Amino acid sequence: MSDTPALAVPIGAFLGWAGLFVHNLAELPGQSFLSPESLVPLLVTAVLVAGWFTPERQAATIALLCWGVLNLVGGGVLSVLPLPVLPFVPEQTLSHYLVHGVYALAQVPLVLSTVVWLRLRHRSGRRISP
Repeated sequence: MSDTPALAVPIGAFLGWAGLFVHNLAELPGQSFLSPESLVPLLVTAVLVAGWFTPERQAATIALLCWGVLNLVGGGVLSVLPLPVLPFVPEQTLSHYLVHGVYALAQVPLVLSTVVWLRLRHRSGRRISP
């Protein structure tokens, strides 16, 4: 398998974090690159991507898939719904929904690239290697 399609996974991870960062800048007052709400997810993403470049690529890919789905569902969908279990009441404005739409769409490349990579590797029957 060519490395070109495989590079979609780390690129997708960066795009997913970028979507979260755009969300944080738009929705949370006083945010910066170094704010914990942005920096901690960046560090998690960086650790998972670093793991993707090791012999444990399959495990890292599964972890990246879970990270992408968590952000897609948790940040992109659930946080716009006024659910009683949430510790906040989300704004019900068009701009709020648009920001969360961008956040959710930014997770799609990571989710799709990890699923495709795992399926291609499964079909080939080869051991996952960097």
